[in-house]
Amino acid sequence: MQVVNTVVELRHAIKAWRIKGETVAFVPTMGNLHDGHLQLVREAKKLADRIVVSIFVNPTQFGVGEDFESYPRTEQDDQKKLAIEDTDLLFLPAVADIYTPDAKTTVTVSGLSDKYCGASRPGHFSGVATVVCKLFNCVQPDIALFGLKDFQQLAVIKTMARDLHIPVEILGVDTVREPSGLAMSSRNGYLTVKEKAVAAKLFYSLCVARDAILAGVQDYNAVEQQALLSLTQAGFVPDYFSVCRSSDLAKAAPDDRELVLLVAAKLGKTRLIDNIYFSR
Repeated sequence: MQVVNTVVELRHAIKAWRIKGETVAFVPTMGNLHDGHLQLVREAKKLADRIVVSIFVNPTQFGVGEDFESYPRTEQDDQKKLAIEDTDLLFLPAVADIYTPDAKTTVTVSGLSDKYCGASRPGHFSGVATVVCKLFNCVQPDIALFGLKDFQQLAVIKTMARDLHIPVEILGVDTVREPSGLAMSSRNGYLTVKEKAVAAKLFYSLCVARDAILAGVQDYNAVEQQALLSLTQAGFVPDYFSVCRSSDLAKAAPDDRELVLLVAAKLGKTRLIDNIYFSR
């Protein structure tokens, strides 16, 4: 596996592949890799000749008081895991390689970015859209893969790429879960042993709500309130639990068929998100 730190090195390597007519798949990450990330790499290998993974802890998507400085950085272990998966190239830039000191341009996806997690984390999705746009411009992949655990993030990125005519196919890959049902996440490492046992109830709340809707319940507000109450009783501090239309994340109406349930809640000091999508 080739490891590069600069955009110049990255483009030089990709240019050599392009001359040979090879296709490129891209998996952007913030490192501290778990099996959810590696599943993205495995899926990418099925779809393209060459695989590029980036590890970049993006400062612009962290708000004031969030965990940028303490976010786990495990580059050596991550490199070993990616090498085992036969990754072709790891792009490992410094902040200065991505953001010039006098950078003035940001990308914001209006509407999608200011609700749910965007309401609780102002500026977060602008940071996400900006860095992903930059990385797409650096790598210029044929396909990019993202986990569906962050459903809102994927919606923001898809909309950004569509609106800016970025020629990349974006694929969402199903969430990888622990045996308890807890979605794999780098932030799970912040949970205590006791909290981790409780954290699985986040996914359980989604399953209960989904089953109620599939059984015919159409009062989505009641479904949301019951889920919030259950989470509170379990020890969470809920941020939101929302029944949404999966196409645009608008509040679902009784006649909508393609739905996604979005949830975010704090457990101790750790903020967790999850979702479940289905047809009714």
